[in-house]
Amino acid sequence: MSSTTDKPDFTEAVIAVLTATAPGDVLTYGEVATEAGFPGAARAVGNLLRQSEGLPWWRVVAASGRLIPGDSKRHARLLRSEGHSIRNDRIVPTN
Repeated sequence: MSSTTDKPDFTEAVIAVLTATAPGDVLTYGEVATEAGFPGAARAVGNLLRQSEGLPWWRVVAASGRLIPGDSKRHARLLRSEGHSIRNDRIVPTN
C-alpha cells in the first residue's frame, strides 16, 4: 500500500488481480485495470505484463479478444490448455 493514500500501488493491485484469476478465467486489459482500481489504465497493464515474469499473462486479451501479436501461437496454446477455443488469433467467446 502507498503511504500517502489508501489506494494500493498500481503494480501490487494488478498482480493481486492476476494472481486471483483461476485457470479458465480470461480478462481484458481494461477489466484488469478496473478491477485493480485503475480504470482507464489498460495500456499500463499491458506494459506491466510485458515486463513481468511469473504472472498468468495468457489469461489477458485485448477487448476485441485478440491475442498478443507476435506471440499469438504460444498465447493460443496456453488458452487452449485451459479450455478456450481460438480462431483467427482471437479467443472465441463462450455464451
